[in-house]
Amino acid sequence: MSEDKTSYKQIVKATSLFGGVQVFNILIAIIRSKVVAVLLGPAGMGIAGLLTSTTGLVSMLTNFGLGTSAIKDIAAANSTGNRLRIAKIVAVFRRLVWATGLLGAIVTLVLSPWLSQLTFGNKDYTLAFVWLSITLLFKQLTSGQNVLLQGMRKLQYLAKANMLGAVAGLVVSVPMYYYWRLEGIVPALLITAVFTLAIAWYYARKVTIPTTSITLQDTVIEGKEMLKMGFMLSMSGLITMGASYLIRIYISNTGGLDDVGLYTAGFAIIGTYVGLVFSAMGTDFYPRLSGVAHNNAKATTLINQQAEVGLLILAPILTVFLIFINWIVILLYSTKFTPINGMVHWAALGMYFKVVSWAIAFILLAKGVSKLFFWNELIFNIYTLGLNILGYYWKGLDGLGISFMVSYLLYLVQVYFLAKHQYQFIFSKAFKQLFAIQFILGLACFLTIKLIPTPWVYIVGTVIIAISSWISFKELDKRMDIKEMIKKFRKK
Repeated sequence: MSEDKTSYKQIVKATSLFGGVQVFNILIAIIRSKVVAVLLGPAGMGIAGLLTSTTGLVSMLTNFGLGTSAIKDIAAANSTGNRLRIAKIVAVFRRLVWATGLLGAIVTLVLSPWLSQLTFGNKDYTLAFVWLSITLLFKQLTSGQNVLLQGMRKLQYLAKANMLGAVAGLVVSVPMYYYWRLEGIVPALLITAVFTLAIAWYYARKVTIPTTSITLQDTVIEGKEMLKMGFMLSMSGLITMGASYLIRIYISNTGGLDDVGLYTAGFAIIGTYVGLVFSAMGTDFYPRLSGVAHNNAKATTLINQQAEVGLLILAPILTVFLIFINWIVILLYSTKFTPINGMVHWAALGMYFKVVSWAIAFILLAKGVSKLFFWNELIFNIYTLGLNILGYYWKGLDGLGISFMVSYLLYLVQVYFLAKHQYQFIFSKAFKQLFAIQFILGLACFLTIKLIPTPWVYIVGTVIIAISSWISFKELDKRMDIKEMIKKFRKK
């Protein structure tokens, strides 16, 4: 039982730590966007966006997904406690990072005239892409340092590196935008990449890794699975990006650009402000699960624990979004964006299914079953795209929210039976009870906002939010003695 409490505490601690980091990074991004908008105007924002999105696409095609796939190998090596094994895996990984980083830089350099023509319709930005080719190497090296910290579970160092990197990027870019305006975009992107790499490298060097010599054969043998899994991750990412692109094209042709903007804004709320919880949880969950992935029973326990904590943290947040989404949208955007309210309501219900399916799906990454992972994600993207098209055709923006909910319900069924068949995964009784209670409360908020008039909707909704929050606190306290932790904190 004490071991379980330690596990729950680790999950909540890591989620709190990286949840704070994510919020901080979002604030920095908002400030940076505001500065760019004021100093460079719409044209400058457009140029910067096109440059970064184009180099980002090249990076996705050339980095072989090492930023995700290698975490599993480093975490698994770290869990053995074998220093020589750790040294060997890290040495192979570092060699692959340099190789893929150089590949991205060379591809961008060689194709710079073509990239300029494709992106801007002329070759005026060829020199810009030549300079930005260096950033692909720097960003891949930065990713390498962050992967090392995450795989070795040096989460404090990783959090500091992320936050300081975000601040450094803002501090060095603002003066360049101020003095050089449009001409400062490329230097700002380049210098930001240099500073971010320097900070990540500084913290990565604090992790003591024994040095060892590796042969080309070692690199091929140990790196094969990293690259194989990473390649499948990259392909999955491209498919997701392609599906997102296609639905935007469909919405644009069917409903117009205004609906594309509303769709983007709505899912920015769900993906960014609610989705940051997933990013925060995954930072620690993935390497921990990779360390026990060889043992199906331990993996099942950890997945259930992660799903429980994820649900207990997200459920009160989702009830708030369900009841107060109108005010949240006005606060984040303006009254012009209130047509997305219904879409976000349905999508919020879908998040209950997403948090569970998200936790289960990590077993495919932790196990390193690259082909199974790829086909699982491909099937999900195919029916999600189909449901999105059908939903928008049938119900407009609200239909997109309904399709989100249905897609993640189907995905939950899909990954559950896959994990059950392949790895003997089952839901714990405690999780099933928690999910039933919190989902019913979420559904009650949904029905409240649809059926009860203002201002009573806020009174009834606040009561439901309080109940959901109280249950979450009570259940988290049962798992990790929150009251005792608060007492110890006050004594300190």
